Amino acid sequence: MSGMSKGGMDWAALVADNENRLYRAALAITGHPQEAEDAVQDAFVKYLEKAPAGLENSRAWLMRVLVNGCKSRLRLASRREVPLPETLPAPGPEEREELEELFSLPPRDRAVIHLFYYEGYSTDEIAAMTGQRPGTVRARLTRAREKLRKLLSE
Repeated sequence: MSGMSKGGMDWAALVADNENRLYRAALAITGHPQEAEDAVQDAFVKYLEKAPAGLENSRAWLMRVLVNGCKSRLRLASRREVPLPETLPAPGPEEREELEELFSLPPRDRAVIHLFYYEGYSTDEIAAMTGQRPGTVRARLTRAREKLRKLLSE
């Protein structure tokens, strides 16, 4: 697949530039490594099949598709508690505690927290990606921050 391009972008470069970031987001949302890997693969397949020609921001497009794919997966999956995997794409053990607290939040809150703090998207951008109103996104952020504060202080 190397050298394959869409809209002038080199496929290998697109995957290399986005794979890790998309996996982290998918893992934060789904809480399950295999689901996260599948969601990332699906996002790349959708890019090949459906990304508009001359797409300006492939990073944002891929993230929006990924978030929607994760939401679909969560709707289909049975509600089950998934233990935090031993191997995380996190730089150090100090992030592990934060991720454990993040995984204890509901999936929608995890998505908003991850997209806002780890990916740097604005509440308006997150609203567009998740299909929620900006006020709803801000309310989720506030509630999730309060939950995390309580969890981290315990």
